[in-house]
Amino acid sequence: MGTCRARSRHQAGVARRLGAHKRPLPNTRLSYHLDGVGAAPDQIPAARPGKPKEDDAMKAVVMREFGGPEVLKYEDVATPEVGPGDVLVEVRAVSVNRTLDLIVRENKYVRRPALPHILGVDPSGVIVAVGANVTDRKVGDRVYCSVFIPTDDPSAHLTLPGLGKVNFLGVSTWGGYAQFVKVPARTVVSIPSSVAFHDATVIGRHLATATNQVEGICQIQRGQRLLVMGASGGLGSAAIQVAKWNGAEVVAAAGTDERVAAAIRVGADHGINYRTQDLTAEVMRITGGKGVDAVCENVADPDLFRKALYSMTHGATMATAGNASGNIEVPLDIRRLYLYQLRIVGEPREQPGGLAEAFQKAGDGGVKTIIDKVFPLSRAAEGHQRVAGREGVGKVILDPTLDDRGSKS
Repeated sequence: MGTCRARSRHQAGVARRLGAHKRPLPNTRLSYHLDGVGAAPDQIPAARPGKPKEDDAMKAVVMREFGGPEVLKYEDVATPEVGPGDVLVEVRAVSVNRTLDLIVRENKYVRRPALPHILGVDPSGVIVAVGANVTDRKVGDRVYCSVFIPTDDPSAHLTLPGLGKVNFLGVSTWGGYAQFVKVPARTVVSIPSSVAFHDATVIGRHLATATNQVEGICQIQRGQRLLVMGASGGLGSAAIQVAKWNGAEVVAAAGTDERVAAAIRVGADHGINYRTQDLTAEVMRITGGKGVDAVCENVADPDLFRKALYSMTHGATMATAGNASGNIEVPLDIRRLYLYQLRIVGEPREQPGGLAEAFQKAGDGGVKTIIDKVFPLSRAAEGHQRVAGREGVGKVILDPTLDDRGSKS
């Protein structure tokens, strides 16, 4: 293993065998589960010892070829070695993301990871080892791992203020579909003791990005109207809440009645089932023919994109940060764009400091998450099947601490 510091003599074996870590306070859940295998109880149990096998192996979901969910294999791999500036996190939760998990697995993403590969862009958990040069993190800290990993790679995904060139955790590097994940210490964010790990993964993945969409790009003001597409998803449900905090009137649009109802439960004022109702007509009915001042559009369905555009009032803004439908091309009515002086802004990230602010808000109890189902890590393929089939409402979570039956191991 790499050079590590242990928290106490009792944990002096961390550098050698990743010893037990400190026991955090119980956490009150902020989410509601619509359905769940292994759904966490209201009170989260204390931390369990994070020891891999004696040969320093860990369990992980490994992808050795591209394809369907069947290529995800639960097997033993070497536990990552911790470098001087790294931390090793025992993963307690990681979500199944359509774009950065399913599309990557199918080899349809713009970046092709080297094989074998471990997916997982948003793990949260407990630090069990720290590198020799790490001074601001310690064993036992509860943290969320940012998707953005600093790199010197000239072909990096993005260039971000304060981080420089970055690649994506779980895409360019091994991610959180594992018992342990190694990340640079400066990329983790503290999770308040009042926030459960399952919730933390959803909040970390989406709330800061939604805040940037609603407040930064759309600049929503009190009394304005916002249309949220894909409203029951992680990003959509977060955008609803941010808009309500800013005093906006929110129209939530989703593809089933159950998803519309879930969006209403997290704060939306109006709901539209865009599979059974005409999106533009309903928006105009709700707004008295005026249209909405802004749209959060993260679906990229060609027909729905056009209807969302026609739902916008003069001078409105559309923010986009995803393509949940899997489409990468949508029609654009240029005449509508310039005659109505509309703006369309793409921004797939949060602002600097956004993650820390998101978790501060969550720690104050002001954030709701929608979690559809929790699977053991060993059943990651089932989680992928559920997301691919659009069977549920909300996020699907993988929990490495659950056994195959969904009980705490």
